[in-house]
Amino acid sequence: MAELVFHTGPMDCGKSTMALQLDYIQSAHGRKGRVFTSQDRSGTGVITSRLGLTASALEVEPEFDFWRYIIGELTSGQRVDYIVCDEAQFYSVEQVDQLARIADELQLDVYAFGILADFRTRLFPGSQRLIELADRVETLPLGPLCWCGARGTHNARTVDGLMVTEGSQVVVGDTASGGEVRYEVLCRAHHRRRMTATRAKATLSPDPLPFDPENF
Repeated sequence: MAELVFHTGPMDCGKSTMALQLDYIQSAHGRKGRVFTSQDRSGTGVITSRLGLTASALEVEPEFDFWRYIIGELTSGQRVDYIVCDEAQFYSVEQVDQLARIADELQLDVYAFGILADFRTRLFPGSQRLIELADRVETLPLGPLCWCGARGTHNARTVDGLMVTEGSQVVVGDTASGGEVRYEVLCRAHHRRRMTATRAKATLSPDPLPFDPENF
């Protein structure tokens, strides 16, 4: 039976890398797939990972219809064995429903990759629908760390190093330095306190001990 599988985790956990690796492994065994993405940080029609891997992909615009596209490919004699969908949090609810229909009625494996929640800790509509419909939801085992060393679980949007909690749900940015809008992965405690790495450096004392060790 074909499956709809949702691979998820916070930013910087290697989702795009795994998506590209999965496509490589599948194609190396003679299978033919289609790779999709939406609003990648490097532009349209491309998947990029922070390890430097890159591949062309079909851009998923708001009006894109997965069902009609795959039916068109199959009826024109093209072979499609599986689908890889990166940045799936940006897909609409209707598009996720189409992916589930493809898995059920066309028996094609669908592998979706995306983050769960936005900078306000609210689920993206596409991710929520994937949780509701997926045969399996898998959290990637290798995740980023908060600046404090704890496991990073929450995505924070920052402007000039300061965390913001208002604004459009979708603003494409990166975790690399540069640019007005950046994203930083924090643990829950520091996300709640809005304590980014920049703010921590500005407010935490440089002295590691509250006493003079020479007096002991």
